[in-house]
Amino acid sequence: MAVNTEAYLEINAQLKAKNVTLVAVSKTKPVADIQELYDQGHRDFGENYVQELAEKQVVLPNDIRWHFIGHLQSNKVKYIAPFVHLIHGVDSYKLLLEIDKQARKFDRVIHCLLQVHVAQEETKFGFNELELMEVMDAIHKYKLLNELRNVEVRGLMGMASFTDDMEQVSKEFKYLKLLFDHCAGLPWNTQFDTLSMGMSSDYQLAIEEGSNLVRIGSLLFGARL
Repeated sequence: MAVNTEAYLEINAQLKAKNVTLVAVSKTKPVADIQELYDQGHRDFGENYVQELAEKQVVLPNDIRWHFIGHLQSNKVKYIAPFVHLIHGVDSYKLLLEIDKQARKFDRVIHCLLQVHVAQEETKFGFNELELMEVMDAIHKYKLLNELRNVEVRGLMGMASFTDDMEQVSKEFKYLKLLFDHCAGLPWNTQFDTLSMGMSSDYQLAIEEGSNLVRIGSLLFGARL
């Protein structure tokens, strides 16, 4: 299935009116589909796999803002460090340090989101509340020492439970928004402005609960094969 242009135009207009960033999730989709959406004026695309992202990046326009939205292993950061726009799923302090190290090699600052585990499924990654507060404290201490200069934590990301129970999903989004507001309110944390939650099945609810970045794939590109 090619790009659903009608759906894209409708969703994009809706999100722009609400000041919400749309990341088009293009994982497993051919380059031609990404180019088609690019030609419509879209620039933010999300990929889950390092190798696939690296292969697409070299053949597509340079002004695409690539979002890495999958589970990122530390030993693979180097492959996307030269160009990635935003890494969504930072779920360990070790990974944050590696991103900083690799970004330094290219003399650039990589923006990141800390992933928080708010869902019921154990299979999802992310910090719990206590771990999140610990890593925020550690980031502050490193910044005071003028370290972590090549990484900028811009906000939080989380995925709700895979369920038809929208009350449960809403509860999880509300909880993540509370954590985001707390972190954003820290006096030293002046760049903390992005809350990424919501996908094709629940993005409207996520926006109602405070999301300003959503990741949508199947509504734009059709179901994965």
